Amino acid sequence: MNRELDKLSINAIRVLSADAIEKSKSGHPGLPLGAATMAFTLWTKMNHNGKNPRWDNRDRFVLSAGHGSMLEYSLLHLFGYGITIEDIKNFRQVGSLTPGHPEYGHTKGVEITTGPLGQGVCNAVGMAIAEAHLAEKFNKPGFNVVDHYTYAIAGDGCLMEGISGEASSLAGTLGLGKLIVLYDSNNISIEGNTDIAFKEDVAKRYESYGWQVLHVTDGNDIDSIEKAIDIARAEVSRPSIIIVKNQIGFGCPAKQGKASAHGEPLGTENVLAMKENLGWNTETPFYVPAEVYSNMNAHIEKGIAKEEGWNELFREYSVVYPELAEEYMRWISDEINKEELLNNEDFWSFNKAMATRESSGILINRLANLIPNFIGGSADLAPSNKTYMAGKGDFSAEHRSGKNLHFGVREHAMAAIVNGIYAHGGLKVFCATFFVFSDYMKGAMRLSSLMKLPIAYVLTHDSIGVGEDGPTHQPIEQLASLRSMPNMTVYRPADSKETAAAWYYAVTNGTTPTSLVLTRQKLPLYDGCAKRALKGGYILKDSKNSVPDVLLMASGSEVELIFKAAEELEAKGIDARVISIPSFEVFEAQGEEYKESVMPTSVRARVAVEALTSFGWHKYVGIDGEIISLDTFGASGNPETLFKQFGFTVENVVNKAVKVVNKGVKVQFKV
Repeated sequence: MNRELDKLSINAIRVLSADAIEKSKSGHPGLPLGAATMAFTLWTKMNHNGKNPRWDNRDRFVLSAGHGSMLEYSLLHLFGYGITIEDIKNFRQVGSLTPGHPEYGHTKGVEITTGPLGQGVCNAVGMAIAEAHLAEKFNKPGFNVVDHYTYAIAGDGCLMEGISGEASSLAGTLGLGKLIVLYDSNNISIEGNTDIAFKEDVAKRYESYGWQVLHVTDGNDIDSIEKAIDIARAEVSRPSIIIVKNQIGFGCPAKQGKASAHGEPLGTENVLAMKENLGWNTETPFYVPAEVYSNMNAHIEKGIAKEEGWNELFREYSVVYPELAEEYMRWISDEINKEELLNNEDFWSFNKAMATRESSGILINRLANLIPNFIGGSADLAPSNKTYMAGKGDFSAEHRSGKNLHFGVREHAMAAIVNGIYAHGGLKVFCATFFVFSDYMKGAMRLSSLMKLPIAYVLTHDSIGVGEDGPTHQPIEQLASLRSMPNMTVYRPADSKETAAAWYYAVTNGTTPTSLVLTRQKLPLYDGCAKRALKGGYILKDSKNSVPDVLLMASGSEVELIFKAAEELEAKGIDARVISIPSFEVFEAQGEEYKESVMPTSVRARVAVEALTSFGWHKYVGIDGEIISLDTFGASGNPETLFKQFGFTVENVVNKAVKVVNKGVKVQFKV
């Protein structure tokens, strides 16, 4: 151990960060300069291997304060993850490996996308849950094949955000002893001293959550930081937070301890002054002394040796527990036999009308028996969401093997936690709440989409069918909002078989989260719809003629209206085609020939029906079509009365269809 070389390496982090931000003319130098000692010390104690960033049993690191991304990129460079000096020179440039905030799946070694403050704390909670569940499943005496810690660096802003409090409370309840948060406590935010908005006693708050609270009064004291990490690692029954007093912008005389260090380049003169103050022996940008790289090689070799030791342990494990080893590899590979599930008739089979939330509950239980690493839960709504997996146990501080997660009334944290569970690897995960509360989850759902995490969001009580709970619980604009989100697939199934299609898509697609938008009210079953719903939109009941007079289209519960309306239109001499569109996104992904076969461009008489906002349907109905929708808030009352009051009746569909047909023909059909 050479403390002088470690200090030189720490200053290399500061210099690289300041130079990169200065060259980019944008970025956040305050955190990399202030937290460099804390972060470097942590990384020297973590089990990780830059030569293989995906080593299963590595410690996970989350930079919750993602704006300080140059801190992480400097660490990745020094610890041998393949980030080069050229990459650092291209900080924040288009297409670089060093974007403005850390991005999962883009930069090797970045475990999760962070930036929206507080979410990284939740991601870390999810990773710790995943580690605990996998360890309970696979570890045997003498063979701790799953045995690692999850670390997060959080700032004042992260702990101001309510989402971090939600997740921290749950982490304490669950006793996640392998979760360690290092709190960069520098008392500065963009607007100035945190006292203007944040005077609480963080230590007491975390003590009340059930965490171990440790203090380091000097953020540049390597020995004190090491000791605190060792104490935190030794406490296995509860998570730990290490409150480290740092100075934002440390080392830069004109900026140290000031709000101006947070989110703007230091300036050329200040960078030079910082280098002089730190004793850096050159003004040359992006220079790292050779002795720093020599020092880092020792840490890199230690990481390689750690993985080699684990590989040997797993080879022995494979001999002693061959079946468990094979199952472990299947879980980690995140593979599922699509054909087997597609051809599993029991999975697709339903024989009576029911609410789609109810059929989803049946399917969740079927999947739990088919996919052994399936895990998930609800924000205190499992009985209503129908998400409880029978016989699979509850995950808790006492029982790590349970597959039912109880998130409490914490929607936003729940979504961010499941992002962490999936990003950790080894588990397929879902979460659930009422559809209207997807608004509370939106920030984390957006990150699921950005990271391409195939998480299933179960969102029930999808319309004014909620009834007596009234407009506060009746979603209106939420469906359009989720449909507008890039890389989010939304399924609003019309019956139980379409619900099976939605779940099949959710667990097999691998690249997009799926929102399953489900009813409270009972829906009929339709013939032949199950696997056709995998195309996102399809002809449920065709017209008698090859070119119909009118196209009737809907999703979810309103498919029943257009199905019945088509029968009444037939009596009036109008030939209607009934189209179910459970998923706009999946339908749009089909070829033009298929889409034309479902919705011929020659047929301009079109009616769309959906008991939510009309936004998004205009691309399907065109300028001549009609939309029966709900562009106001709902009301409290009996669901059947509400549907009638707001125009969701067969009679109204028929009238609209006659109207649009009459626009294009000389013979007038009667209403």
